[in-house]
Amino acid sequence: MRTLIATAFVSLDGVVEAPGGEPGYRNSGWTVHGVEFDPDAYRIKGEEQDEATALLLGRVSYQAFSPVWPGMDDEFGSYNAMPKMVVSTTLRPEDLVQNWGATTILRVIDDVAAAKQGDGGPIIIHGSATLVRSLTDAGLIDRFHLLVFPLLLGAGTRLFGATDKDMQRLDLIDGERYANGVQKLVYTVRR
Repeated sequence: MRTLIATAFVSLDGVVEAPGGEPGYRNSGWTVHGVEFDPDAYRIKGEEQDEATALLLGRVSYQAFSPVWPGMDDEFGSYNAMPKMVVSTTLRPEDLVQNWGATTILRVIDDVAAAKQGDGGPIIIHGSATLVRSLTDAGLIDRFHLLVFPLLLGAGTRLFGATDKDMQRLDLIDGERYANGVQKLVYTVRR
């Protein structure tokens, strides 16, 4: 079975919206403007590219990343080369960009569960907060890679939902605190 990893920049109060400067959110760009840059805190991003064998995105994140990432081989070369899956009920094959490699559209969460059962290495999810919440609630996420920023943002899209569900236990398998106050927390989901 393939490992499904959700990676996120998250504020201390759980917000994941617009960390890199995406328009429409009052605190947009909070990872850049909110704390001093420390390259050590971002080392995990290179490690994720080295480990992942496929990229999973929700439609909104796909439409945000697909026009930009293919031209950024220095930053995202491994992701650009690997197969991608997009979970969407509305995206059509003709909506996919042609310069970002093989991309498969998955229509429902059960399609993600089936992809996990296939051959291959880890699948990583970037952004895609709505998808991550749905996959978490369905018990399909195996690991969380979180960079927690020492910021309280208040309103905004959150990584975890408020669904009334059974408790999920997590085990911290890696963690580090950086000089700028950012913390790396890597959790596996206890089964």
